[in-house]
Amino acid sequence: MQRTIIFTTILLAFCQGLVAQQQLQDTVQPKQQDTAVIHKRSFFPLPVAGYSPEKGLEVGAAMLYSFYTSKDPVLRNSTINLIPTVTTEKQFKIDLKTDIWTDANNWHFRSNLRYHDFPINFYGLGDTTRKAGATLLDNRRYKVQLEGERRIGGHFYAGMSVLYQHDTYSTKETKGVYPGMSLVDKNGGHVTFIGATGIYDNRDNQNYTTKGSWVRLNVAFAPAFLSKHALWKFDGQVRHFVPISPKSTVGFNGLFNSLQGSVLPFYLLPELGNDLMMRGYYTGRYRDQNYLAGQVEYRYFLDPKIPINIWFLHMQPKFALAAFGGSGAVFNNKDIAMSHFKPSYGMGVRWFYDEGAKLTVRIDYAWGEKRTGEERQSGLYLSLAEAF
Repeated sequence: MQRTIIFTTILLAFCQGLVAQQQLQDTVQPKQQDTAVIHKRSFFPLPVAGYSPEKGLEVGAAMLYSFYTSKDPVLRNSTINLIPTVTTEKQFKIDLKTDIWTDANNWHFRSNLRYHDFPINFYGLGDTTRKAGATLLDNRRYKVQLEGERRIGGHFYAGMSVLYQHDTYSTKETKGVYPGMSLVDKNGGHVTFIGATGIYDNRDNQNYTTKGSWVRLNVAFAPAFLSKHALWKFDGQVRHFVPISPKSTVGFNGLFNSLQGSVLPFYLLPELGNDLMMRGYYTGRYRDQNYLAGQVEYRYFLDPKIPINIWFLHMQPKFALAAFGGSGAVFNNKDIAMSHFKPSYGMGVRWFYDEGAKLTVRIDYAWGEKRTGEERQSGLYLSLAEAF
């Protein structure tokens, strides 16, 4: 399969975002002038298009609406993120995510509604898969994920989560590893996870953090009467940020995902690689029962005194530079070793399109492993919001 070519109308998105942000502005008068926090609604659409042989022409958009649920000066911003995509091969996907803060940040709610009828590359299981072994699968997925947490004291939160996911898989191809593999639920299945969550969060800002920590642990169980198989899922993540100057910060990020049970559906196994962790790898290039990864990112904030005039708008754009590196591995319960870990490193730039909430457009380029006889794995990422 040839590499997908991505191109984005950045100038159009830039102008649309600025105009929408100006029209939606809603200033809140703070109680104290020296601790003024401007609450401002903003809407940013990021058009994206691409082409690949298996999808044809792909067009879509990433749209993020930011708002505040009250006039409380310390309240964090809430977001609604919608990503629809359609291709000329009649493939479609839509992803709707919400992240809501209320009541002086005492309550936090998240949701993810997703449907896609979209092709994916399946490379096999484990961390030694080859690019030549890929099979193109047609995947139809329905996903509903709901989470809610309540502050129980200080910076500690506790809550519950529910995840329902239904998948079907098929392929017209005879090449690659999929046709001959014996996989659990090879043609798909369904699962319902019910979980408990604990969080510690003392970050100064959840969108572009410069100091503080965020630690999350979720333990979820899929009972047999709600799922095709009884399963346990463990998800843990740590983020820690240390300011090293007024304009620069170092962020540390680690995660651990694990799927446990007597039988493990292949499509629920943790996958290495995406635009958040282990950048540079195709999501699912490596998958197995456990996934352990970590990364470090250096961020330097730029404040250029360069005014820009777009129609009736006059502004001074803010940018940041980033460099990152990390390592990760997938492995089964009986086989964890340093030899499984793979590299990830790269650099990027961020543009603050909503300075009040510190919301960014992120452009990263990352490199990964070079397997014998293959090109070095790499990826270009254009996203709304930070990787962590």
